Amino acid sequence: MTVHFKQVAIIGVGLIGGSLGMVMRGKALADEVVGIGRREENLKTAVELGAIDRYVLDPTEGVRGADLVILATPVDTYEHHLKAWAHCLRPGTIVSDVGSVKGSLVERSEAVMPAGVHFVGAHPIAGKEKTGVAEGSVHLFKGARCIVTPTPRTDPQALERIKRLWEETGSILVTMDPHLHDRILGAVSHLPHVAAFALMIALADVRDQQLSSLDLARHSGGGLRDTTRIAASSPEMWRDIFLWNRDNLLSMIEAYQRTLEDLKRLIAEGKGTEIERTLERAKRERERLNDPLAAAT
Repeated sequence: MTVHFKQVAIIGVGLIGGSLGMVMRGKALADEVVGIGRREENLKTAVELGAIDRYVLDPTEGVRGADLVILATPVDTYEHHLKAWAHCLRPGTIVSDVGSVKGSLVERSEAVMPAGVHFVGAHPIAGKEKTGVAEGSVHLFKGARCIVTPTPRTDPQALERIKRLWEETGSILVTMDPHLHDRILGAVSHLPHVAAFALMIALADVRDQQLSSLDLARHSGGGLRDTTRIAASSPEMWRDIFLWNRDNLLSMIEAYQRTLEDLKRLIAEGKGTEIERTLERAKRERERLNDPLAAAT
């Protein structure tokens, strides 16, 4: 059975929020989709692109009457938003999100829900380095995983409706404990972003301090572009992700530092055989990413 909502409010009509709006309007999953944001120019673009039916700048006005509210803003804003307008929501309303951090964020969001209003955490793993509703697409979520993160407090009917919503987008649903989500994503998503951002800063420092006469970007090839593509992501969004998942991320950074130090030592000592063995292991692990059966085991 297809899920349907009367009025959906999307707070933060960017890449993810805008794409979800495009799907919901394109498949008639809602009678009306209201966009809420800080920049009127972006919201006007969202209307032109068919991501929303109309927009308002005041979240309290935008969520009033909604039976589904989607938080698609930086995760550090959730608590501020919910405390500002959750009291306006009527019983039966579902509040969900698209954030890359869950854990305590889900628990704190649940804690400020009024009686009869249900929070369901969700994380579509479908972002890209370019942001903004102009980058949105009805196809963004097709074949991508969407992790839903229920807790013992999650209303079963609200959970089922959110699952069906993401299934309608073409996502592959995964159900996971919110804290387990953060441990896993800290390793496979948040750490790679740390590495990409840090690598670009390191190269910029080398250029500025040692090779000021050389244009490193001009001489870079596909390797640098592939390795650092995600360093073009939103600094505001990733600042919040790093801070909200700091404990898991710090342990991942420490593991990465140990590996870098080991490789640095092998290079310094000229141990070619050990270097090759290390690189062979890395190569095998990378190839597993392209093999779903191997990755599953």
